[in-house]
Amino acid sequence: MRRMKNKVLSVVAAGTLLLGAVPSIASADTPKVQSIPQGTGPAVLQNANYFGDLDPDTSITVDIVMKVHNKDALKHFINETVSPESHHYRKYLSTHQFKAKYGARPNQINTVTHYLRQFGISSKVYDDNLVITATGTVSQFNKAFSVDIKKAKFKGKHFHATKKQPKAPKNVAENILAILGLSDYSNFKSLAVKRPVEIKQKDNSPEGPLSLDPKDLIKRYNVQPLYDKGAKGQGQTIGIVTLANFNPEDAYSFWKEEGIKVKPDRIKVTNVDGGSNWDGYEETSLDVEQSGALAPMSDINVYVGPNTDPGFVDAYAQAINENKAKQISVSWGLSETAIIDSVNQKVESPEYAEVFNQLYMQAAAQGISMFAASGDAAAYDATRTPGTYQLSVDNPADSPYVTAAGGTTLPWHTTTKTGVKVSVDDERAWGWDYLYKYFDSLGYNNPQGWANKYFSGGGGGFSAFFDTPDYQKGVPGVNSYTAVKQWEPSSDYTSVQRVTPELVKGTGKGRNMPDLSMDADPYTGYKVYLSDPGKQGSNSQWAVYGGTSFVSPQLNGLTALINSADHTQVGFWNPQIYHFAKGKNSPFKPLNTTGSTNDNLFYTGTKGTVYNQATGLGVPDVASLADHFAHQWVKPGPKRPGPDGHDHH
Repeated sequence: MRRMKNKVLSVVAAGTLLLGAVPSIASADTPKVQSIPQGTGPAVLQNANYFGDLDPDTSITVDIVMKVHNKDALKHFINETVSPESHHYRKYLSTHQFKAKYGARPNQINTVTHYLRQFGISSKVYDDNLVITATGTVSQFNKAFSVDIKKAKFKGKHFHATKKQPKAPKNVAENILAILGLSDYSNFKSLAVKRPVEIKQKDNSPEGPLSLDPKDLIKRYNVQPLYDKGAKGQGQTIGIVTLANFNPEDAYSFWKEEGIKVKPDRIKVTNVDGGSNWDGYEETSLDVEQSGALAPMSDINVYVGPNTDPGFVDAYAQAINENKAKQISVSWGLSETAIIDSVNQKVESPEYAEVFNQLYMQAAAQGISMFAASGDAAAYDATRTPGTYQLSVDNPADSPYVTAAGGTTLPWHTTTKTGVKVSVDDERAWGWDYLYKYFDSLGYNNPQGWANKYFSGGGGGFSAFFDTPDYQKGVPGVNSYTAVKQWEPSSDYTSVQRVTPELVKGTGKGRNMPDLSMDADPYTGYKVYLSDPGKQGSNSQWAVYGGTSFVSPQLNGLTALINSADHTQVGFWNPQIYHFAKGKNSPFKPLNTTGSTNDNLFYTGTKGTVYNQATGLGVPDVASLADHFAHQWVKPGPKRPGPDGHDHH
């Protein structure tokens, strides 16, 4: 894999702001004012160094995100679209229908846009009536929301922010979920990983590390029967939401070199809010190359948003409201711990996560299959940001309305020049504890070495933001776990000590992650074709990468393939795949071996279960999965629960 960079992108965590002063336009006749949740949490806002006024004429873009209308009914409808016994089965909404049923009411939108116009702020309302993108000057936003936007610095990062909590008249504020963009502090990162050290072999072992092609995935996960039926992704559009630019010609070169005949001129790039820079372009490149390789006759729409809160939201809003791509993936993320800073201390609040969750609910109602990478820091997602050692999972994959893509390691063997035998006999949860002896032999067994090299693996665990969805309840292994304890964090989670591994058991709560897994380990990783940023064809070369960044777009491409194979639109995966996994002839192979040969540095398998927090439901037999999607039928027996908690016959 390419010398993958752990790219940090611009998007922020969410926090709730308290009541403050009346907006500047207030008079004796002004209605009551109400605070509005802002995107960036108090840990950043209160501890940043504010060192100067921002030019009042500086133009900024802010997203005002409205609350979904009739959320419980929306949950119920989503479940019916994937329940074969419902008359709404696979009868999805258009964007216009979603707006009419579940978007903010027109009078609520008009109240907000009229209020903004009073200050000279222009606005664009997305078709779903959920996202309002507002553009104005610093001075205009300061007056509209009684804030004071200044230059700021936090942990070496320069940005603009306001320490004051935004507020507006109650009739404006009461239907707003959150405001994003008054601060442009952000921490989202690409979930792509490089090999931290090359393994120098004692001999020329042919068994690893591995550098794989799409044909290896096709063989490993039994995709070929779909191609044999004539499926190639024809008639489908793949959507990629990303925060970095890329060279489209690199993707065409990749497919050509791999011998994959693809639809010509298939890539369409939409630069949302002006697009982005090249920081993380490897991520966008591999997303397009991998998804497009598996569905070679599909179109690919790439939505490139800037490295900001509104940029990320707007890229999603553009993709979902266009409603052209019936499968969309993202491979950028941030730990829940970074968003809340500490779940236990409640430093941040979950409005930020709910902004994305609402968009994913819209996607599900429109029959769009959504995928997100589950993270590459194993069970310790917070070690990437903010750099602490509590168990944590990744956002936005934590949403119950996204299929969270986990990671495995494929079998490989070698003996290193330091005399360490590396042996992975069976596909296992990706966790680099199987390489610890090798890392130790290179002198990395110290706190700095641990932080830089030891904490990598497939993301998984329990969400602190979202409850256990009903489609997970009753699935053997959900909300209970077996784990390999090999690290002991300090009481404040800022440091960690290595301990003798021991098996422990416990229970958890919240949305369990991931949902399923495929190969993601950089040492059994995939080839990527790259040229210099912005210089197509310059210094073109192959590299090998890994990370759950691969699994998310691969599942995206496989969905396009499945949809084309059966001329259908499978929609929201999760309630369906958990139902399949509990039945006979499951299309998933649970990886439920217990112990250090199958863990993501903490969670491992449990014998006899269907699910574990290291690999989810396990690895798919794609042909069998497609057959399950195509041949669901109503069987007598117990009702089937959905994410809304309602039973359905």
